[in-house]
Amino acid sequence: MTPWRLLITPPARGAWNMAADESILEHIGRGASLPTLRLYAWTPACLSLGHAQPFADVDVERLKARGWEVVRRPTGGRAILHTDELTYSVIAPSDEPRVEGSVLESYNRLAQALLLAVKNLGLPVEMKDNAAQDNIPRNNPVCFEVPSTYEITVNGRKLIGSAQARKKEGVLQHGSLPLTGDLSRICQALVFENESTRENAAKRLLERAATVESALRRQVSWETAAQAFVEAFEAQLGLKFERGELSESESRRAEELLKEKYAHPSWTERV
Repeated sequence: MTPWRLLITPPARGAWNMAADESILEHIGRGASLPTLRLYAWTPACLSLGHAQPFADVDVERLKARGWEVVRRPTGGRAILHTDELTYSVIAPSDEPRVEGSVLESYNRLAQALLLAVKNLGLPVEMKDNAAQDNIPRNNPVCFEVPSTYEITVNGRKLIGSAQARKKEGVLQHGSLPLTGDLSRICQALVFENESTRENAAKRLLERAATVESALRRQVSWETAAQAFVEAFEAQLGLKFERGELSESESRRAEELLKEKYAHPSWTERV
């Protein structure tokens, strides 16, 4: 069985986080890196857009006024404001048993590990096999308000937002577990018709999404959540992790991708 690498990287800018994930994917694609579970965080707070999400969704003035950044992900989905959260990425060759098959098949396998991780934190979570649309507009810009297949919920509210990309180099899936804070803050970074619409969107989001703290009524540290992820992925997926770091080659390529792509307007504002 091929070993997997565990990467726990320090909090970083959104553009660097996305560059690092893509660099790892490229290296895995040519056999230069092991399949990887990476756990990380963001500083400063950063709004991430899905691969094909319109940049026009972003209220740039409000975003800058709050000191937040913006980045476009290599994966699909809708906007997430990354702050006060644990972010994971799973990166592996397309024929690796945990991610092989269709998007939904691999998404389901990984969701089982995510489900166990948050259960082990004491959360009464469940997984919904089918996305119930609940009259949510298709063009809704907010990830945590849009239901998805194999969605993990707590008390009926969405808890983890994930997205996947399948490329010739392999599979990249990353996602966010909000630990604490006000999830409706994202509405301050997005464009709405008027303030009433913004306020309604914020209220609706709080009804449909949860943080670990709001569900447990106590805080869970980033380190505790990270350990729960590691243990659940090993138990559910039969993995044994080797703790590692980015290689020199991965770090160099991440810096190139940061400058050429993820921190460049030609990528961020491309749609």
